[in-house]
Amino acid sequence: MRLGLFLGCSVPVRAQNYEVSVRRVAPRLGIELEDLEGAACCGYPVQSVSRETALVMATRNLALASRRGLDLCVLCSACGGSLMEAAAELEGDEDLRARTNRHLEPEGLSYPGGVKVVHIAEVLAHRVGAARIRDAVERPLEGLRIAVHYGCHYLRPRETHPAGEDPEAPGSIDELVEATGARSVDYPGRLACCGGGILGIHEETALAITRVKLDAVAGAGVDAMVVVCPFCSVMLEGNQKRIEKAAGREYKLPVLYYPQLLGLALGFGAKELGLQLNRIKAKELIARVGA
Repeated sequence: MRLGLFLGCSVPVRAQNYEVSVRRVAPRLGIELEDLEGAACCGYPVQSVSRETALVMATRNLALASRRGLDLCVLCSACGGSLMEAAAELEGDEDLRARTNRHLEPEGLSYPGGVKVVHIAEVLAHRVGAARIRDAVERPLEGLRIAVHYGCHYLRPRETHPAGEDPEAPGSIDELVEATGARSVDYPGRLACCGGGILGIHEETALAITRVKLDAVAGAGVDAMVVVCPFCSVMLEGNQKRIEKAAGREYKLPVLYYPQLLGLALGFGAKELGLQLNRIKAKELIARVGA
């Protein structure tokens, strides 16, 4: 399975542990990831300012993938939503595609359509599958209790999401967690936002939303939380100590990217999966699984 790897803006700067773990586990499961040379921002940050500019930015990345005959694998859910939406919009409107391509002519690029955009979690859930992951597990994570956070963008917009999974009743990441031998634990408000969407507008409210989520997860008595988006990690892990200080309580809740959890089950060591880069150290979890 050969896919272009789209890292976006946040992963190389704020989520190197995510990238490291994806690059480690992908080959073990038959996924060949090719770096997309010249890729740039997906356009998401400017959608509310200029839809046309955002569309051109997204299309440029689709054109780079098309030129190499690759579908596009994203790690960031916001990037995925932006690129999926652009691909769907362009696929159904030849005039729009022609107008957008005119902006790419100075770079010698053109997007003819046809590129599929998939999130790495989708690749694992639907192209690899939980059964194959279970067969590849070398270190079953039995006894671990994991809280899954889907986030707002992973399955949205629903109309353009290739898997067609219901964002109001998702289950794919829970299945991926349980394929490692761990248990996915339900908790109140598990589909609620992490707060990241309004961090740049009203920080106090954003952190209050994050605190509600952390309180609910902590009350479920889990060993760690699993996310699939760098923005969600920034809120739930990156701001966790700050929220602890304001709330006068400790969570000490490790927040892992799913490929990190998967990598532990596949037999990789903690450093091979970038766990030393996690803000909230998962020392007890790592010791329990012998990694």
